[in-house]
Amino acid sequence: MPPVVENHHPLEQEQARSQRRGVILKSRSISCRRVGLTDDRQDSATIRSWDNYWQHTQSRSAYSGGGATHPAVRGFWDEVFAAVRTEFDNPRLADIASGSGAVADAARGSFGISGVRLTCVDVSEAAIAALEKRLPEVTGVVADARDIPLAPASFELVCSQFGVEYAGLDAVRELLRLVRPGGQAALLLHHRGGGIFRQCSASLDAARQLQDADFIGKTAAMFAAGFRMLREGGREEYESAAGDLMPAIRSMESIMRQHGRQVADGAVLKLYTDVRTMAARLPNYDEREVADWLARMRREFSAYEGRMASMCEAAVDESTFASLCADVEAAGFELQRRHALINTETGIPLAWALIAAAHSASSAVTASG
Repeated sequence: MPPVVENHHPLEQEQARSQRRGVILKSRSISCRRVGLTDDRQDSATIRSWDNYWQHTQSRSAYSGGGATHPAVRGFWDEVFAAVRTEFDNPRLADIASGSGAVADAARGSFGISGVRLTCVDVSEAAIAALEKRLPEVTGVVADARDIPLAPASFELVCSQFGVEYAGLDAVRELLRLVRPGGQAALLLHHRGGGIFRQCSASLDAARQLQDADFIGKTAAMFAAGFRMLREGGREEYESAAGDLMPAIRSMESIMRQHGRQVADGAVLKLYTDVRTMAARLPNYDEREVADWLARMRREFSAYEGRMASMCEAAVDESTFASLCADVEAAGFELQRRHALINTETGIPLAWALIAAAHSASSAVTASG
């Protein structure tokens, strides 16, 4: 594995610094106590939710419903990488809040396996573990994007796609600290009001309505009564529980009318359909397995609600983006692109796009941040 900085691996060089500052750190042979984001109960729950998400998927990015694989997004990175290739041979690239590695995949496709040295940083251990398994040439770092254990000015290109904003826009300054003089920072940020944001908002509303209606809890009560009816006879308890469930069923149907049948990646429709199928064929199912499945669905929808909320909260509005651009300039960077990346088919923004080049004296400025 080529080193990220000359002569010293960045994690060896920065290990003492990371332990002092209390970052979240894990990269192959180095493991430190999880702190930082995990000290906050809500942030810790969100991280666990994302960990679980990445553990059960091989190819996810910020939101599977759209955006990350759009041709305009891939075109943005192709343009960024083409410009870097003209300036640097075998550049060092850091992808911050990398998730499953959508940017790493694009870079690998553009530069080839040996044409770029990739370091991926994410707060989720599961995401980094899956990424290192899938792309063995990647150096993975588990860290809070606000406090990254990598050397200042050590990368020709530092990127983030739908990620760094989750840690708050102050994390952008930490990202800029990593860019070497003459290097670039390239960001795609969630656009408040854009297509991905609208999908996330609809999914969040659907998950909250489902929770408010207590669809899963009332379904569990109906199935429990149904299994007792099958064992002991008598329909009164079952029919009462089924009647209690009816308002929740109507709520599920209302959610799908309001937001479409594929809202929440189709999870609402699947739950609704599965429950109807199981209710019609209850004698064919095992009571314990049904109860365990419903408990898992409750946990998964709760975690999904948390992920959708974090996505919506991370989205950047126009005034915040303008302020961020001004901060990047003040940090010693020249803005080369700063605009909304548009889905040309719909005219709806996909993301905020920002490309900035570090001035020759910028490393001292950004390192102080």
